[in-house]
Order: sequence, then C-alpha cells, then structure tokens
Amino acid sequence: MSLAALFFYLFAGVAVASAFMVISSRNPVHSVLFLILTFVNASGLFILIGAEYIAMLLIVVYVGAVAVLFLFVVMMLDVDFVELRQGFLQYLPVGVLVGMVFLAELVLVVGSWTFGAGVTGAVTSAAPEVSNAVAIGRVLYTDYVYFFQAAGFILLVAMIGAIVLTLRHKENVKRQSIPVQNARTKAMAIDVVKVPSGKGL
Repeated sequence: MSLAALFFYLFAGVAVASAFMVISSRNPVHSVLFLILTFVNASGLFILIGAEYIAMLLIVVYVGAVAVLFLFVVMMLDVDFVELRQGFLQYLPVGVLVGMVFLAELVLVVGSWTFGAGVTGAVTSAAPEVSNAVAIGRVLYTDYVYFFQAAGFILLVAMIGAIVLTLRHKENVKRQSIPVQNARTKAMAIDVVKVPSGKGL
C-alpha cells in the first residue's frame, strides 16, 4: 500500500466516522466540533487529489467561519433540546419516509453512474502545468473578471443593506462625530467659571 493510499483511507475513515457522530451526538456543541473534524479531513482528501484551492476554501470558509459561527450560536442561545425532542416520535414516520426517498435516489444515481469513453485520458491530458490555485486564478481574473467584480459588488450592497436595516438610532445616546471633534476650539472645550471665595458651585 502506497503512502497516498494510506492517507486516503485515513482521511476517508475519520471523515465518515465524524460525519456519523455529527448526527448521532446528543450534545450540539460536540456535533459542531465533529463537523469541524469532518471538514478538516475532507480538505485532506482534496489535497490528495491536487485540489489544494478547494481544500483551503473548506478550512477558511467552512471551518473558520461557518462552523465557528454555528458553535457560538449554539453556545450563546442555550436552546432547551430536551423540550425539542418531545415531539420527535410524532414526526418520525415522515422523517423515515423522506430518508428512504433520498436513499433510493442516491442508489439510482450511483448505480447508473458510468464514465464515458476517453474521459479519463482527456482529463489527464488537459491537466495544466501550474498548480490548482494558479490555474483557477488565471481563469477567474481573465475570462470571468467582470462576473467576479459583479459578485463582489452584490456582496458589498448586501452587506451595506444589512447594516442599514439593523441600525437603530436611540435617543439620549452619545455618538461620536469626527468633524465636530476636529472643529473644536478652546472656547468650545473649556468653560471658565469664576467662583467667589468661600462658595462652591
């Protein structure tokens, strides 16, 4: 067994086991931690096939942002999962039916999957001489640069819209104004009061 095959079975086995623990763990915090472990092992599998860019996306986006966000939300909300599990048996038949439908679809798709003639050779011959990240960067910033800029502009508008919709101006709250602070003079900042001797303010 080669070293690459050994790491493949290691990453695949840990990923499948941790994915099973995500849905079987009773503690939601443990489920999120197992989800992070699943993403890490999936990124290892992508590195083995030469897709290091997708592996870094899994680590940075899913582990660094989504999974950590899930973890903080679960820890801060303090949801009463005992109360949520009270109606579990009521929806169990519907869940089993939906699961069987998805399982049948997966079996039909995987069972009828075949590779076309010459597909493997064509993919191997078309492999670039540069790394995966460099190849994606060249295509992204040449052929699809306008679509990339449009996607960035849409995300910027969505971020500004979310800030505007959630911003609430409350009364009797002091706010910082940079132009007013820069325009302050000595007369505006200091108020000299002459107090007679023996008397207080």
